[in-house]
Amino acid sequence: MSAHEIYTAGNKHADAGRIHKASADVINAFAKLDVARMWGGGRAAAVDGSQIETWENNLLAESSIRYGGFGGIAFRLISDTYIALFSHFIPCGVWEAVYILDSLLANESDVQPDQIHADTQGQSLPVFGLAALLGFELLPRIRNWHDLNFYRPDATTKYGHIDALFGDNVIDWALIEKHWPDLLRAGISIREGRLSSVTLLRRLGNHSRRNRLYKALRELGRVIRTITLLRYLSEPGLRDQIGAITNRTEQFHNFAQFLMIGGRLIGHNDPDYQERVVKFNELVANAAIFSTALDITDAANALAGEGFPVDTDDLAAVSPYITRTIRRFGSWVVDLTPPDRAPATRLDLEPRVLFRV
Repeated sequence: MSAHEIYTAGNKHADAGRIHKASADVINAFAKLDVARMWGGGRAAAVDGSQIETWENNLLAESSIRYGGFGGIAFRLISDTYIALFSHFIPCGVWEAVYILDSLLANESDVQPDQIHADTQGQSLPVFGLAALLGFELLPRIRNWHDLNFYRPDATTKYGHIDALFGDNVIDWALIEKHWPDLLRAGISIREGRLSSVTLLRRLGNHSRRNRLYKALRELGRVIRTITLLRYLSEPGLRDQIGAITNRTEQFHNFAQFLMIGGRLIGHNDPDYQERVVKFNELVANAAIFSTALDITDAANALAGEGFPVDTDDLAAVSPYITRTIRRFGSWVVDLTPPDRAPATRLDLEPRVLFRV
């Protein structure tokens, strides 16, 4: 099969939606592996962006001060089990926080997280409020938390040891109650696909401070963020979890970049083509992660069969982002023949159960 045939098939028979569904099939198969459950429960995920270079004269290309390059951003949703749940190609100059909820809602796999982690751009009050309406728990990485405001439930509430954190800030519950039907209507519209969360959050930006829905959503966000800040200060385990999962997204960016065969620049000006490149990259990375997870399962079962103890804690520390076993260049053979046997998906770590003498 020539490169031209693969290129033609990719252009004529693959669009962003089909690639996303193919990646969902890989995710669903990966979620059934015992070793995947060693890495995480699938309830938590993290979002982050990575800059990808493009040509200058296209609709998405911009110069990024944050990333120090010219192009767009591959915005990805990564599960706590290492696999990518959704990818999207966005401009560099956008506010990444508005895409957090859109990534969760666009995920079509069986892995449906309800805890979402993000970097410091996720500290937006409207996003906190909207995430709560949609049933998601937003737990971003918080930087300079001492510069953020804590809000009291009412002016008479006092705290024994942390009262100095709150100052004179009080939640306006009457505002939330007054516009609660509007907030619910917006949340249901997003859930039903009638309204995009990206569109809503863009409209409720800094230029909408007189908008009643913005004020109510911001007030609800103050409630949720205050609770999150208190948890962030009092739960070291939560801080460790946020740091571990957000670092895992950075590792996925490096892994996906390693698999950008043919160069790390998208040499095309069509936005649909650019979106397909990012989604194809996610599909290839997920397939490589799935294959590596199967290899780890076989290796663990082989060690257990030979009588060597396999510690599940050690197994949980093994990352599937292994690149030394991946041959990016060379002869690629397309074999559509079904394998002789199904791969092992279960871990049998008790010695001499799978492998009897």
